[in-house]
Amino acid sequence: SPARQENLYATYHTADAAFWTSLARENQQEFKRSGTEGTCIEAREFIIALPEKFTRYDPQRVLAKFTEEFQKRYNVECVSGLHHNKAKTNYHIHLIFSERRLLPEPVVKVATASRSMFYDEAGKHVRTKKEITGEDGQIRPGCTVIKKGEVYESHMFSVKDALFKQESFVAEVKEFYTGLINRYISDPEQQLKVFDPQSVYLPTKKIGKNNPKAEEIRADNAARQEWNRTADMALLTGISEAEILEVKQAEIHEKVRQSIHQAGWLPHLFRAIAGKARDFLQGLIRQKAVPPKPTLDIDMAEFRAMRGLMIRVRDEANGIRYLQENVLSDLKQQLAAATGIFKAKERKDIAGQIQRTEQEISHRLNVLPSIVQAEGYPDVQTFTATYRKAEAIVSQYNRELDEWERKVQERRQPVKMEPPPETRSVRERLRRLQVEGRRQQPQLRRKAVDRDSR
Repeated sequence: SPARQENLYATYHTADAAFWTSLARENQQEFKRSGTEGTCIEAREFIIALPEKFTRYDPQRVLAKFTEEFQKRYNVECVSGLHHNKAKTNYHIHLIFSERRLLPEPVVKVATASRSMFYDEAGKHVRTKKEITGEDGQIRPGCTVIKKGEVYESHMFSVKDALFKQESFVAEVKEFYTGLINRYISDPEQQLKVFDPQSVYLPTKKIGKNNPKAEEIRADNAARQEWNRTADMALLTGISEAEILEVKQAEIHEKVRQSIHQAGWLPHLFRAIAGKARDFLQGLIRQKAVPPKPTLDIDMAEFRAMRGLMIRVRDEANGIRYLQENVLSDLKQQLAAATGIFKAKERKDIAGQIQRTEQEISHRLNVLPSIVQAEGYPDVQTFTATYRKAEAIVSQYNRELDEWERKVQERRQPVKMEPPPETRSVRERLRRLQVEGRRQQPQLRRKAVDRDSR
């Protein structure tokens, strides 16, 4: 309806309306014949988020390019639209594609047996007419009789390609479209990269419109975000990526695998596992003291800016830890001690302070990644990794410079005096590290399309 319509800039299709009508009809027939419960999936959809830079290009050409590239790669028919959301903050493509391919010639099956063929209400073939006859001697409503010589089954399309149901296919499409988008982004700092499953973070899911599992996904995402925020705190406290990944593997992946093996996928169990893993990681944070960093006196603006940013996020992390481990802990002890009928007002005041403190902690944890994002880094993990590489380069440079100065002070006279280390080459290496770190992550999500959503 017009009230729900987003800002639509272009549409594109590789097949006419007759193709999609025939495809929908055959999908419905196959779904009925299979006797499967649920909703018939008539096509599948990807929603591809584009950088705002793409608004400068002709929408029709952009949409045609992205649709045709997909069609050529997977040899399926597509229909697509290029949108902005109502707030014009999310420029994206809806790409719908068929899981079946049009056959060169229709496959027609004719009843050639010595007798007619009988199908029950579910479309399942039965042996005798008696099996579909009611007590009144008439064929039951919904049952079918195919007489000799009549067509009982026809197909215009192939079976559904199993590739499109595999998780590896989603990962492949992410890589494919990330590469396609990056062709049009000349600035390396603005180019995209795919979410790394080997990172310290857990991925979250996008909640589509009218998703019946919206509340479940929202709760699942909240558990994942709590882990991700705790991972940020661990990185800033000085815990290495390797240590965090070890906790993630042992406390989340392995325990989820065991849970699925024993009881199947149960969302509330995943959230419990993620919560315990987060508590385990918080325990490591409490045990770990941030080691003092040596002062680097080299005049290098790039590294000084990174060091200043590291100080800011560490100070913020320390402030959050103080609220978690001191303020909140003290308030909870005060609440536990405020017993008796004459301390109701005191308990209410303390409970209010606890609630406000928890809200402040939650807000500051949410804001923490935005400090590094404002400087062009996609997340805390990328920034800390980039900073540590840069710090290693500068430390090595200082060691080499100290060695060179020592030789000069000792008035050694080699045949050819060695020059001091080149500051310029170190700057170039730092710039390359920053460019690699300041890359954003693409958003790509997949959903099935049924008849009502087209």
